[in-house]
Amino acid sequence: MCENCNGQFGTDEQKEKLINYISKNKDVDGGIIAIMQEAQSIYGYLPREVQEIIADETNVPLSKIYGISTFYSQFYLEKKGDFHISICMGTACYVKGSGDIMNAFRSKLGLSGEETSKDGRFSIEATRCIGACGLAPVLTVNDNVHGRLTVEDVDKIIELYKSKEV
Repeated sequence: MCENCNGQFGTDEQKEKLINYISKNKDVDGGIIAIMQEAQSIYGYLPREVQEIIADETNVPLSKIYGISTFYSQFYLEKKGDFHISICMGTACYVKGSGDIMNAFRSKLGLSGEETSKDGRFSIEATRCIGACGLAPVLTVNDNVHGRLTVEDVDKIIELYKSKEV
């Protein structure tokens, strides 16, 4: 919960931005996905409070909003780190060592699974093919692609992003 948000989730500005977007898109065919994408863009993820706003403003049952948010891997129910690392576990990447790379990131960041570091800077997840098999093994950090990786590259990637501002 936001400490300065009068008992609500997020800020008044975030909620107003989301409600304005919903009002313009709730009657568009397929608009619910676009609304959820915009909500995630505004808040960074889709916690229950945000899903409730979407459900209330669109008259779509909360269960359907939750179902969509858990079906599509693009939606997150928990806050991700400032730098979200997605490691490809598709066949080409896995054969070339992405499992070892995942283990190295977890070890270096003190993570045991798909979670966020204690300082909130890094989160990690395994993902399926991202369509860059020629760069295998490959990962993304937010929207930046890193390819032809080895375990030795893990420290360099962490250091690169550790020093960056969000």
